[in-house]
Amino acid sequence: MKDDGLVKEIPKKSENFSDWYTAVVLKAGLADYAPIRGCMVIRPHGYGIWENIQQRLDARFKATGHVNACFPTMVPESFFRKEARHVEGFAPEAWWVTHRGADKLEERLALRPTSEAVINAMFARWVKSWRDLPVLMNQWCNIFRAEKATRLFLRTSEFLWQEGHTLHRTEAEAEEETLKILDLYLDFLKNDLALPVLAGFKPESEKFAGADRTYTMEAMMPDGQALQAGTSHNLGQGFARAFEIKYLDENNTEQHPWGTSWGVSTRLIGALVMTHGDDRGLFLPPKVAPIQAAIVPILFGRNDTAVLDRCREARAALDGIRVRLDDATNQTAGWKFNQYEMLGVPVRVEIGPKDVEKQGAVLVPRDGSGKRFIKFAELRAEVESLLDEVQSKMYDSALARLRAMMSEAGDFDEFRRKLAERPGFVKVAWCGTQDCENRIIGETKTTPRVMVPAEQDKGNAPCIACGRETGTRIHYARTY
Repeated sequence: MKDDGLVKEIPKKSENFSDWYTAVVLKAGLADYAPIRGCMVIRPHGYGIWENIQQRLDARFKATGHVNACFPTMVPESFFRKEARHVEGFAPEAWWVTHRGADKLEERLALRPTSEAVINAMFARWVKSWRDLPVLMNQWCNIFRAEKATRLFLRTSEFLWQEGHTLHRTEAEAEEETLKILDLYLDFLKNDLALPVLAGFKPESEKFAGADRTYTMEAMMPDGQALQAGTSHNLGQGFARAFEIKYLDENNTEQHPWGTSWGVSTRLIGALVMTHGDDRGLFLPPKVAPIQAAIVPILFGRNDTAVLDRCREARAALDGIRVRLDDATNQTAGWKFNQYEMLGVPVRVEIGPKDVEKQGAVLVPRDGSGKRFIKFAELRAEVESLLDEVQSKMYDSALARLRAMMSEAGDFDEFRRKLAERPGFVKVAWCGTQDCENRIIGETKTTPRVMVPAEQDKGNAPCIACGRETGTRIHYARTY
């Protein structure tokens, strides 16, 4: 639903989820369609969310010893070809630079679809001794992938992300790093984004191109489709061998290090919109909302000066909280109420003449739980408490929805029935063969999202595709 970039109304979320999503992204000013096919422009409100995601994640990375760097956007084609699995996975998605000005390049350069190749080429220069390890590095950057079907934030030809790249002395250390980052992400998704997910590892067909193991976090959207929220990869020694990264250990013996990579992207903003939004627009978790509280004066043409003075006092009292005082006179208070609900602001502070007289204020949480009359002297404490309450309730609500969209199936007929009755994650027994995976995908239009470690599911059961006994369980779902 697009009219010169403006959305004139928001469809009901329950009736047309796809159009509702696009309408909210556009009308709330998160992003717009760029004049380049498949690309988007992230507008200030959307970029404000990304800045808060970036700041809060970056602090976690640095607290665990990681440092930021910046690598080139362009990657020589020969670098991709050094790791066979990597080039096979990413070459079809690459945008290629073929000319420097009017001169044709001797070797094509890819706009990075991911940076393992160019970063490991540099690691080969820098790592010479066991004393150089571990390498714990991250970068925040643009990524380019030649997507055929695009959707704002969820899948575009250019997007923003962070990508961590590390090297370690042993396989055990690399695995520890991979799982440490997975746990770091899970903590961030739960406590900052109020986003519950299923976490586990990917089957062979879904692994990152070039990884030995890929761990994933899969969110479930209200329309019953899964959304990959982030991944952490144990790369083994594949890239170290391909790029001849070698170091001398304590015994002066030459060794290859073990690598990892991991990342999340602006796709998380799309996940926030779909998970928490409603028929009134966005609903943003307080910890990443660009505006945590909006102060709206209620003006009637009498005692307006006193009301505005009290609103300014409120803004000062809330210093350190991301607050907007909307004292513009060209819009009514009612219009502002609707606007801040559309923008997903977690808490609204209303102050009118009667509130000034009573030395009070009104707090309105975005979750619709009703107005709260408070004493002005307690404004800061009440707003802080309400922001914490809203954050917690958002996660609890999303978690309850996720659990309601999870089911199990013991055979193929039950699997189809569960998908039809209650779209979401369906856990099944799977023997692990590609033939059975292909049958499940082909007949249900789902994909394998998360494998369950064997110790979490005791006992064998028949594979739903072939009937062979297996101890492996896996969650299937339709996906974006």
